[in-house]
Amino acid sequence: MNPSTPPRALLSWSGGKDSALALHRLRETGALAVEGLLTTITAEYDRISMHGVRRALLEAQAEAVGLPLRTVAIPPGCTNDEYEARTGAALAAWAMEGGQAVAFGDLFLADVRGYRERLVSAHPLTPAFPLWGEDTTALARRFVALGFRAVLVCVDPKQLDPRFAGRAYDDALLDELPAGVDPCGENGEFHTFVWDGPVFGRAVPVRAGEVVERGGFVFADLLPALPTA
Repeated sequence: MNPSTPPRALLSWSGGKDSALALHRLRETGALAVEGLLTTITAEYDRISMHGVRRALLEAQAEAVGLPLRTVAIPPGCTNDEYEARTGAALAAWAMEGGQAVAFGDLFLADVRGYRERLVSAHPLTPAFPLWGEDTTALARRFVALGFRAVLVCVDPKQLDPRFAGRAYDDALLDELPAGVDPCGENGEFHTFVWDGPVFGRAVPVRAGEVVERGGFVFADLLPALPTA
């Protein structure tokens, strides 16, 4: 391999802002050659796990950023062993194809990073964390300033008022977040879906669906935007 050629990488992709920022950073720096997205789907619901976003919107998002999508299907209430087995199979397949790295958008949770490092390092792959350790207040404002557009699709009502579900992730929202809530939601306070920004070749217009509580979380469903006349 040419030493000047960046390692071939998959990006762990939740559809949210940290994934999008990680892709932007990697394209900006050229540290890794991102060749695809890897997303966990809850098979029974056909939605992004934890975020609750429909597969159709995920696929539209992948097309808009110009990268092939790989999915890992898991059952509802998936055990950790089952998750690791299915994720491990996807990582093994990537390594067999000549993949060299897997990147993540994690910011500061050391236990989460350690877990991901253990999963990836079981294969001839290198884990990468392009946003690690950055100030999350600055990162949140940078996300907005870069022109990214996102919506809060999942809120943990134990950490954040449910009224934030379905809100646009913008400066006004950041100004309203209570003290103690990480502006990037790194502690699981909320999750987002990004529908436009500098990594997108085109926007993925969405419209609001219903807001529901399920499994102790509040989800703001998103639907593809209706075509204009």
